[in-house]
Amino acid sequence: MSPLNLEYLIHILQEYVRHTGLSVDLLLVGGLALQAYGLTDRMTRDVDGELTGELDSLVEFLHARHIPADLGENMSGWSVVAMPPGYRERTTVFYQDAGIRLRLLDPVDFVIAKLRRGMEIDLDDAEYVMKKFNLAVSDIQQAAERAIAASPKDTALFVFKKVVEAFCYRMRTPP
Repeated sequence: MSPLNLEYLIHILQEYVRHTGLSVDLLLVGGLALQAYGLTDRMTRDVDGELTGELDSLVEFLHARHIPADLGENMSGWSVVAMPPGYRERTTVFYQDAGIRLRLLDPVDFVIAKLRRGMEIDLDDAEYVMKKFNLAVSDIQQAAERAIAASPKDTALFVFKKVVEAFCYRMRTPP
């Protein structure tokens, strides 16, 4: 399967809206979000996001076109570590057309989303967004604290705190 880009995703979503008559309100959170933030050479092969609307229908439509999709109705629930409260209200609309609305997380919330998973590629993605939007380490630390406060008490919070600590150190240390 070839890499997926925003232009092709929009084309496929337009086809979906025409074919089904349903609308799509999609909060992008993976590689496609990074493309929208300006990292145009970031390759991805799937659609990651939070969908408001008919989830199963869209996933089936994408899969029929050989496009993997990791979609859900509540991305905060994708990890024991919650998203910072209010993340949906802080999203911005990246693209809007008849029946289609694509949104992006606030850059600070995007960094937290990446740190929740904490793999090396996620840290690289978070670093790109930090630099692109001139985010302060203190912004990330405060958002991480809000995420922790909204999360159930679990040992996963210890790991998340360590990931945030290491990432913030990485962002303060010159290469």
